[in-house]
Amino acid sequence: MKRAEHPKVELQIAPLIDVCFLLLFFYILTSKPVVPEKDLSVSLPGTAQQDVPLIIPDEQRIEILESGQIILNQEPLDTVASKDLPQLHVLLKRLVLSAAANKTVALITIDADDRAKHQRLVDVLNACSKAGVGSVTFADSLEAQN
Repeated sequence: MKRAEHPKVELQIAPLIDVCFLLLFFYILTSKPVVPEKDLSVSLPGTAQQDVPLIIPDEQRIEILESGQIILNQEPLDTVASKDLPQLHVLLKRLVLSAAANKTVALITIDADDRAKHQRLVDVLNACSKAGVGSVTFADSLEAQN
């Protein structure tokens, strides 16, 4: 018996490569690029070490009454006879430290009574200077009446 000769079967590789490249191209176009995680430049607010929490309004108001009494944000401080004003100095120092930690400026407004002694105003300015307060303004008499 004579064998029938079968033609040799060859595998065509070119169309297979074309299909693979088309699939690869399709997946590349339809996939979403993943955004890599990056370092965010976030600066967290700092804090100042305090024994007792201190509520800080935007502006600190120091009033000097005719009697010589010093009032910081409606809270009487020190005695009338005190020249160094230690309580005011401590509170202003804490304010300056807190403002520096929050990267803001400590704002002080002095509201002196017209009949108050000028020496008392100088004492308050000295306490502000010792505490490192650099921004002091004065309230005028019209603002004080409102």
